[in-house]
Order: sequence, then C-alpha cells, then structure tokens
Amino acid sequence: MPLTEVLLRMSYDHPFCAISQKFPSLKIFVWCNEEHDVIETIAEKQEECANAIKELSKISEIVDILSDQHKVQLITRKCRCKLEKWMGSGLGSFNLVYLSPIIYEQSWEYARIIAFRHEDIKRFLQRLEERGFIVEILRKVPFDGLLASALTLTADALFSDLTEKQIDAILSSFNFGYYRLPRKADIKTIASKMKVPRTTFQEHLKKGQNKLIVSLVPYLRLFKQSTTKRKELH
Repeated sequence: MPLTEVLLRMSYDHPFCAISQKFPSLKIFVWCNEEHDVIETIAEKQEECANAIKELSKISEIVDILSDQHKVQLITRKCRCKLEKWMGSGLGSFNLVYLSPIIYEQSWEYARIIAFRHEDIKRFLQRLEERGFIVEILRKVPFDGLLASALTLTADALFSDLTEKQIDAILSSFNFGYYRLPRKADIKTIASKMKVPRTTFQEHLKKGQNKLIVSLVPYLRLFKQSTTKRKELH
C-alpha cells in the first residue's frame, strides 16, 4: 500500500498561533529534536520580526540567536511539544510521521504528515477535533518520494560529539569569513582575535570539522541512495 502525504492546517490554543495572528507578515518555522526547538522567524516588516522575538522570549528560554535582516534563528532551552498540547502529541499511536518544520502563519499551524493507512488519518483527525482543534485538509496525495529522504536531521545526531571549544572554533571561523570564497580571514588571524594560540585553535577546528564530516556521511549516503532510486523510478 503506497504512503499518503497529508498537508493540514490547524487553529487551536497554541502560543505560536497567537503570535502569528498578532503579526500578519510573520512566518514561524519550528524544528524539534525532542529536547530543543530551533525556530526561524521571517517577516516582511522588520519591526514585526523584532516584536515577535520579544514575544517568543516570554514563553521560551532562548539560548542562542542568529539574525540576518528579516530572518532570525532562535534556539530554545526546551522544546514546547513537552510543555503543552500540540498537534504531534501521540502521533506514534496512530502510525503517523510528521515532517519538520511545523509552520505558523496568521493564526494557523501547518504540518505535513506521512500516513501508512487512510484509517489512521481518520482516527487522528477525529482525536484532534475532540480536543478542540479546528482542522482543514489542504492536500492529500500519494507520497511521491522516499520517506528516508524526507526525514530531517536532529541536532543531537550531528553535534552531540563536539566539544564546546570545537563548536566555538567552527562558529568563530564562520563568523570571520573563513568558509567564504575567497576567504575573509585565515587561521592565524582568527586565533589572534579569539586570543588563543594558533596551533590550539587549529586543532579544535580540525577535530570539530572531522567530527561533523563523520556525522554527515551516513546521511549523505542515504541521500545519494534515495536520489539514485528516485531517478530509476522516473
């Protein structure tokens, strides 16, 4: 039996729905690894993005912020899916899988779900309605890809083996333009600005890069395999 992809939009008592309703030009994208949330906010109006971040900081402890004009990425101390009701609670009991990110826009929560049986979708939607969710099905089509290629990486899978110094070395190198072409700074310059010996900084950077590559290779192999199979299907 082929898999089914369902695109839902829901309105219910969730703080992200409320924030997206308050700021009409705002979109909130949320990725969760069951421990932390990675939140990306995008707004046409810069003031709405800034005010939305203030609202988000009131309901979630933010541990890191990266910004680029109207786009801002936030990392929270805890994921909200364990703190309150949300669409994904109990998905496993219905044999359903949701695909990140969850999107919030103009009071609605949008989610992509992969279903193995149509009966599971019906039972899940009934449970949502019983809990007070307003639910609309925007799309329900056969899943035209490979499930493995659609699943997102978790932060733990990629970064849990890195030390704090290795993470700092990679982030500092990125911020100073080390990974740009052409490079904006070399190892010696970055180490000097970080006030650490060049050899020490270089060691942290190389070890961190090596760990990232080792973590990424299994997913690269999976991606290569899935794209090859997809080409064969067509």
